Amino acid sequence: MIETIPSKEQIESLLGATAIEAWNELIEFVELHYEFDPVWDEGGKYGIWEVKYRRSGRTLCALYVKNGQFTVLVIFGKAEREKFELIQNEFSHEIIDLYNNTRQYHDGKWLWINVLDMSLIEDIKRLIMIKKKPKRKE
Repeated sequence: MIETIPSKEQIESLLGATAIEAWNELIEFVELHYEFDPVWDEGGKYGIWEVKYRRSGRTLCALYVKNGQFTVLVIFGKAEREKFELIQNEFSHEIIDLYNNTRQYHDGKWLWINVLDMSLIEDIKRLIMIKKKPKRKE
């Protein structure tokens, strides 16, 4: 873990005006609908910073902040793959192509989704909902 979590201003400065809108939408969605803790760290070879949403040792998703964009990682095990494959035609061609071209590992498919703008956010939300049903909000 890093000692100091990056500020909203630092993230906005790095992402830029277009990607920050998508970032804020996705962060708000996850924090509103799931009770997972954000765990910040260095992004390593994937970005400047990383934030993983974790609970009880399990990760819902991870986001990697880069210059002008961010990357979302969602890992699908067997059950999630089966759910996705039943409804994959409801997703954009970009997501379907990404899924079909992602290597199958022993622990699942690691979907690395580069986000430059809002165009894939609704699909990403739906992928996260396949991973775990959102908690009910009154």
